[in-house]
Amino acid sequence: MTAELVCGELQRSGDELELRAQRLAGGLARMGVEDGDVIAVMLRNGPVFIDAIQSCQTAGCYYCPINWHFKSDEVAYLLNDSAAKVLLVEADLLATLDGAIPAGVHVLVVGGGAEDARDYERWLAQQAPYDGPERTPRAHMAYTSGTTGRPKGVVRLAPPPEARAQMAEHMRELCRIAWGITPGTRALVTAPLYHSAPTSYAQQAIQQAETLVVMPRFDAEQTLALIEQHRIETVYLVPIMYVRLLRLPAEVRAKYDISSVRFVASTGAPCAPDVKQAMLDWWGDVIFETYASSETGMITLQDPQSARRKPGSVGRPIGDTRIRIVAEDGKVCGVGEPGVIYVRQPLVPDFTYLNNDAARSKAGLDDLATVGDIGYLDADGYLYVCDRQSDMVISGGVNIYPAEIEHVLITLPGVRDCAVFGMPDAEYGESLMAVVAVSDPDLDEAAVQAFIRSNMAGYKVPRRVELVDVLPRDDNGKVAKRRLRDSYLSASA
Repeated sequence: MTAELVCGELQRSGDELELRAQRLAGGLARMGVEDGDVIAVMLRNGPVFIDAIQSCQTAGCYYCPINWHFKSDEVAYLLNDSAAKVLLVEADLLATLDGAIPAGVHVLVVGGGAEDARDYERWLAQQAPYDGPERTPRAHMAYTSGTTGRPKGVVRLAPPPEARAQMAEHMRELCRIAWGITPGTRALVTAPLYHSAPTSYAQQAIQQAETLVVMPRFDAEQTLALIEQHRIETVYLVPIMYVRLLRLPAEVRAKYDISSVRFVASTGAPCAPDVKQAMLDWWGDVIFETYASSETGMITLQDPQSARRKPGSVGRPIGDTRIRIVAEDGKVCGVGEPGVIYVRQPLVPDFTYLNNDAARSKAGLDDLATVGDIGYLDADGYLYVCDRQSDMVISGGVNIYPAEIEHVLITLPGVRDCAVFGMPDAEYGESLMAVVAVSDPDLDEAAVQAFIRSNMAGYKVPRRVELVDVLPRDDNGKVAKRRLRDSYLSASA
C-alpha cells in the first residue's frame, strides 16, 4: 500500500507515487548507483523528497538528507564523506554551492526549468522503471556529531535477506507504538524532512497510511486547518511547535475541529512539563513522547497518563528494550542515581558510523550503545534525561554541535579562544551562547555573529555573544565549558 500524498496544492495518488519512485530507482541504477550506495537530498519539504524516500526501497541505496540551510563548506563535507553518487537539489540552493560538489557527482535540479538538461522532472519522465535484480530496501543515513565537531554518518546495518520481512514487521510495530502509524491512518508531518525523526515518520506513513499530508513549512494555524480539512489521525510535532500552537489566540484555536487526532508523536527534543500539560488540557490525552536517537532508534514511550503522573520523564522502555544506567567507574547505577544512559532496541538493526569505527566502539558497552545522555531510572522504571556528556545543544528540536561552531569561530582574526554552549530558552528549550576571548578591541558581538552566519547555517549563530579577555581552563588544558556555563546560569538566575 502506498499513501496518497498531499503537499500544499499538490495531490498525488499512491499509484503515481509508486510509479515515480520506480522511475527514479531505474534512473539511479542507470547512473551507476549500486546496492548500498548513497544519494544526497538537499530539498525543502515537497513531493520530490518523497520520491527519494520511496525510491531507496527499490534502488537499495541510502538517501542522505542535507539541511538546506547549510552553507557551501558544510555541504561539501557531507558530499565527500558520504561518497554520494547523486545530488537532488533545488535550483536556488544549487546557486549557493560553488565548489561544494565533488567531481563525478550527478546533479538533478528541482525547479530548474525544462531547458536545463539536469531538470529533475524532465529527466524523470524519460526514465523507465527499475527492472534489475532485487536490492536491499534501505532508508536514510542521518549525520550526527559530538565533541569533535565533524558530523558522523549513522548507517543502519541491513538485515540478511531471510530476516527482512520479520524486521520490517518489527519496525511497523515499533512505529505503531511510538508514532501511532497504523495501516489506513491519515497522517500529517509538520517538521523538516531533513531531520531524522520526521523523515523516518514520513517513510513509514507512505508505506502504511491512507493519506500523508506534508507541510512545506510549519505554521501553527495552518496545522489546525489541515487537521480539520483532512481529518488527520496521527501527527508529528516537536515541543517548539507546541509552544507556537499554544500562543494562538483562544478564538483562533476554537475555529478548528481537531477531534480526529488520536495520536501526537514527539521526539528529538525535551518537552517542558508545563507545555505538555497545556497541550494535554487542550488536545486531550493524545500527546505521546519518545526518547530516541538516530543511532539507537526509539527507546521509551511516555503516554498521556504517565505524563500527568510522572512529569519530566520520557517514559518507560518500549517492549523488550533494555536500559542500563552506568556510573563513571563502570558500575550500574541504582534507582534515582544519574549516570550514562546505555540502551538496546531489539526491534531495529544495529548501526555503525560511516568511516569512523573508533567512534562506534566508544559508543558501545556489551551490545548496548550510548549517545552520551545522562539520566536515571525511578523505582517504576521510568527514564529521566537530565544532562548530556557531549556538548550538543537541542534548540527548537534541532541538534546543534558547539564544537563545529567553535572550529569556524576560532578562524576569525582577533579571536584568541572561544566556547559555545547552550543556555535555557523559554521558547526553544535551549539557545546558543558564545564566550569569546578577543585580542582585537574593535571586535564586537555583531561582527562575531556575522562571521558565523557567513560560514554556517543561520540557526548555528549564537543569540548571545560575550567578549572576555581569557577563558577558564581545566587542569588538562581544555576550556572549562561546564564551569563557564554554570557561571552564566548562576548570573542569569
